[in-house]
Amino acid sequence: MVKAGKQGQESGIRRPKTLQEVDCDSEIRFHTGLTELDRVLGGGAVKGSLVLVGGAPGIGKSTLLLQICSDLGKNLRVLYVSGEESESQIKLRANRLNVQTENLFLLSETDLGTILEITQEMKPDVLIADSIQTLYSRENTSSPGSVSQVKDCTMALMQLAKGSGITVFVVGHVNKEGSIAGPKVLEHMVDCVLYFEGESAHNYRILRAAKNRFGSTNEIGVFEMADSGLREVPNPSEMLLSGRPTHAPGTCVACVMEGTRPVLAEVQALAARTTFNVPRRTCDGFDFNRAILLMAVLEKRGGLNLSSSDVYINVIGGLQLDEPAADLPVLLAAASSYREKVFDSGTVAIGEVGLTGEIRAVSHLSQRLSEVHRLGFTRCLIPKQGSAKAEAPQGLELIRVRNIREAIEFTL
Repeated sequence: MVKAGKQGQESGIRRPKTLQEVDCDSEIRFHTGLTELDRVLGGGAVKGSLVLVGGAPGIGKSTLLLQICSDLGKNLRVLYVSGEESESQIKLRANRLNVQTENLFLLSETDLGTILEITQEMKPDVLIADSIQTLYSRENTSSPGSVSQVKDCTMALMQLAKGSGITVFVVGHVNKEGSIAGPKVLEHMVDCVLYFEGESAHNYRILRAAKNRFGSTNEIGVFEMADSGLREVPNPSEMLLSGRPTHAPGTCVACVMEGTRPVLAEVQALAARTTFNVPRRTCDGFDFNRAILLMAVLEKRGGLNLSSSDVYINVIGGLQLDEPAADLPVLLAAASSYREKVFDSGTVAIGEVGLTGEIRAVSHLSQRLSEVHRLGFTRCLIPKQGSAKAEAPQGLELIRVRNIREAIEFTL
């Protein structure tokens, strides 16, 4: 009679390992050539990982991935597979982006079986598939881009990445709702999900990690779309604050944390007398429900009659402020517009607002204050609660406030 352990070894069944037996030093990272992309990935791309890059058509996904091939090709073999463009079209775009390397191989193919055969024969270090919606498996009779085809193709690419140690980048288009087209399980299968965001009318693009098994999911990378491709923006705060009006009511500067990076952004608000029975509330770059809550707090606890005014809130630069620390700047911008009083251009506001009007503590206060001081601001409104140990950099005045009435009195 054969014992269970021996039988398992003879049949090729993997044996469970203890925690001490597992080797965790096999995570090998390499730089992509773009510091902002490396930051979002958690310090660089991981060997044998599957990365999904999603975004709207024309946002710059293909440009981003083709652009990194120039640096990757210095030490690695890269296979760029396109199901949407021919090799000559990719070559023209590579010339425009000044991508020149002998280790970049181009393939225009949509048959997944052919792609896997060429990959096994060529054994590249990096595989780029553009896009997952154009690939199809011959074993599946449904049309390319269908739920089953996208799922099967992604599963095959995942097995390729894990089995061969090839780093795979996959491009995915988004639908009208803003999520990646295809089954939701697609995002669960891959190691990293990166969303490339931005407005076609703006030159700036934001790369955000929605999922990352090898790093933080809160990091962002900022790029500027130029004629020669994407250009990194190492200091997003200066970009977001460029062109800010200094003597106009209804504007305030917020400081939010995007991963480990503090970012300053301009919040604008416009309060105008309404002509409707129910006043309008419109937001761009800020949560709509949160804005309604803050306007109610401002009216009830701040004494401003906003029920007779339409309020419009806008975050400059296309940034989405979803952190509680942005509550106070949004509230002060609305109060500034309603009272037609100019908010001091050298002041930054940081704080979460509660329903009773209190201003609550926020995290990473010291990092925020350092960034505020570095960009030349002289005053900063911070919550009195939880800020006793916060030390102001030399030249930065801290104004500790307990509620929104104190904040309005100090600033307006």
